[in-house]
Amino acid sequence: MKALVFNTFGGPEVLEYVDIADPIIGPDEVLVRMKAIGLNFADIYRRKGNYHLAGKPPYILGYEGAGIVEKTGANVQGISVGDRIAFADVPYANSELVAVPFEKAIPVPADTTFTEAASVLLQGLTAHYLTKDSYVVKKDDRVLVHAAAGGVGQLLIQIVKLLGGKVIGLTSSREKAAAAKKAGADEVFLYKDNWVQKIHQETNGNGVDVVYDSVGSTLRDSFAATRIGGTVVFFGMAGGDPIPVDPRMLMDTSKTLTGGDLWNVLTSRQERVTRAAELFSWMEAGKVRIAEPTIFALRDGQEAHRFLESRKSTGKILLVP
Repeated sequence: MKALVFNTFGGPEVLEYVDIADPIIGPDEVLVRMKAIGLNFADIYRRKGNYHLAGKPPYILGYEGAGIVEKTGANVQGISVGDRIAFADVPYANSELVAVPFEKAIPVPADTTFTEAASVLLQGLTAHYLTKDSYVVKKDDRVLVHAAAGGVGQLLIQIVKLLGGKVIGLTSSREKAAAAKKAGADEVFLYKDNWVQKIHQETNGNGVDVVYDSVGSTLRDSFAATRIGGTVVFFGMAGGDPIPVDPRMLMDTSKTLTGGDLWNVLTSRQERVTRAAELFSWMEAGKVRIAEPTIFALRDGQEAHRFLESRKSTGKILLVP
């Protein structure tokens, strides 16, 4: 099969599109012919050597995608050859064929395309647990979403609105602000502006009920934008490490800091299937819409990585074998 691999850490130029051996599935796995593969910042970090990679070169990136089952292991029940499945946390996805453990195989409804499934799972399941577990969004909650034009940001906006909340988005440009508005944000401010002050003006001096902060370096300002008794959900460091938080500040303001990690939530196949099914049902009902992805051929992986690193994208980037 063909795969996108690299042998040394570095820039996009280390990626190569080559022939390698097909995967051999175990008794609890299914062999999937990939139709669409999600590209994420984690792939960039692993290519650079910032994230741990198991095994030896050649390394294969990719953890998210969708395709058609070509073969099933001896112990697999409930999945058949020809079934459409997707996954959010299976390695070596940057290839034509992937061995997917049964517990991580998520059925894809007939009305959901492979590109939609590959676009929504990782980011959609993240937005799902953030709004259902890390902080349970309630009707009329005022919610601040960092990086509001990104994949998770746009889905957070839509799910918060679906749950009855009001959304203020933060972005880095007017073009991205327009994307956040299109996703349903009630108001959008730019990072270059005095956004903490603007948020207090927007909320009559109170601050928001909850902030979803995936930037990290903005954590101090996120607390400043939060009402007394409010919550900051920290789930990423795209802009750099956060400052240490003084627990005395939390005590004095009755504010809450909580973290979020998807892999602490997706602990069983039932969790994956149930949460994904709700996402897919929202999509089928038109309540959650996926921005049109930018699609690259898998052979053009270098170009796709450069585009993601440019931070010019406002939606999902997909690789297609």
